[in-house]
Amino acid sequence: MSAVGFTYHTCLSQCGSGTQNPSWANISQQFGAWLLPYLALISQLPFGAKHRVDNLMSAILIVGSPVLAGYSIILTILNANWISRRFDNLSFPNTKSAVRILISLQQSPLRISNKDSLLSSLVVLPDNDSWWPTIADRLDYTHTWSIASATTIAWVVVAYLLTVASSLSDVPSNINSNGQGTGSVWLWLIPIVIGWLQLSPKCDYARVRKAMDNADAMAFVATDDLDVVIKASNFPKGRAVSIDTKMENPSCPDEMLTPPVYNYARAISWSRSAEDVFNAFEIASDRAKEHETVTPDATWENASGEGIVEPRNRKGNASQVDAYCTPRQNVVRSPWATGMFSRMFVASLLPLALQWATTGAAVLVVYFTPTVGLGCRSLGYLIYGALATIVWAMLVMSSILSHYAYSYSDRPRSPYLDRSRSPFSSITIVKVVSNLLRWGGKLVAIVNAIWIIAAGMLQFTSIYDNCYCNSSVLGIGLQDAYAIVVVNGLDLGQTKAAWFGALALAGSTCFGFIFYMSLLTDLVPI
Repeated sequence: MSAVGFTYHTCLSQCGSGTQNPSWANISQQFGAWLLPYLALISQLPFGAKHRVDNLMSAILIVGSPVLAGYSIILTILNANWISRRFDNLSFPNTKSAVRILISLQQSPLRISNKDSLLSSLVVLPDNDSWWPTIADRLDYTHTWSIASATTIAWVVVAYLLTVASSLSDVPSNINSNGQGTGSVWLWLIPIVIGWLQLSPKCDYARVRKAMDNADAMAFVATDDLDVVIKASNFPKGRAVSIDTKMENPSCPDEMLTPPVYNYARAISWSRSAEDVFNAFEIASDRAKEHETVTPDATWENASGEGIVEPRNRKGNASQVDAYCTPRQNVVRSPWATGMFSRMFVASLLPLALQWATTGAAVLVVYFTPTVGLGCRSLGYLIYGALATIVWAMLVMSSILSHYAYSYSDRPRSPYLDRSRSPFSSITIVKVVSNLLRWGGKLVAIVNAIWIIAAGMLQFTSIYDNCYCNSSVLGIGLQDAYAIVVVNGLDLGQTKAAWFGALALAGSTCFGFIFYMSLLTDLVPI
């Protein structure tokens, strides 16, 4: 039997503009096979925010913009690898513990302060040698693989492969409501979940807060007297390294939220703070290599052998420990950490590839399903991919602008001419644009997350099964559009090839993302 088709206008005259009556059996089968496993897999994402609404919003951001989720993962690993490599060349006590602490606090609003010699005392004084490993051990907990997460991922993978095999073995069956496109467009979720499980982020607000509580009670600060040190808790804000979750004017409000997807907002400020700690250690390490003691004109002691910095060499008063961590020449502190933008660029590449490989696979599946051409189903997936990319671009740009505004507001200004208070100053405009981008990006993410779930349901319920959508009017045009109504005996070789190609495209990209993550995490001392 040859395939039977109508022109679009004939289809309208004979069948009307309505949709086919949905079959509950088909809806439940398609929903359970293609969409439900992914919705269950969302529960395996790391959350940990103080408030449930922030956890919900993080899940919406991930679903609404897989690019943003992948970008946050890759940037987190690149930043950890960057700071770890920089500390590798230093020869000073507590550097390994310092790296562990900095990497563990990537999911928190890290703040560094040298007011009252807090940071320089923490780095230099031998009295603080127990502080670094103790805090590092407190933060050393893992949120990684469990039986539940492994079982859920395995369920999704097996369900996807079985349903793909079933659909390929019987292409004509429910061809217009087949969910392979939906299964492909959600496939990004598997490498995202696996990536976070590999990284094991320290994002539990309560546990991180508990680990950092009373840290100032363990730290000592130098005074004007060489032989007297006092507890950092004696100072009103006596913390050299802290997580400021109650900051009144943060650079970006999302920076305060601990779910890892918000790393897009705090990666820039974290990198700047981490480099401040590194700079203090680097300068102290360089001075120690030159056998320069903290107390000027004191004799360098080397009883323990080459490369060991004796505690006596690190004794000094407040001004001396400050000088020991200060460069000999004045250096202008940049608001941007070294190589920040190059890491942001690299972190964007693979997530964009993952987003558009899975979206492209979904488009291939429905585009080459008769009638071949751009239709309602393929357009829906393209809209999802485009909006997901827009959300990522808006939120990343918002984070850049907010950090710029925050850094600018910290700079000293003339008391006679303070234009930053003007409602039309450049800094005010930057803050407003940053807020608009953040609010707009989140709104689009909410819409996009709802849309991708709705798009799958529209297909399963046969809402798309009407003359307009089945004729691919969007791609072919009103005059040439036609609808295939009988597919038995039709040569579906092109459709099968497209479906196999879609599986290969999405699967290989997801595997590549997981492989790249494995390579990077192996280089980071987490």
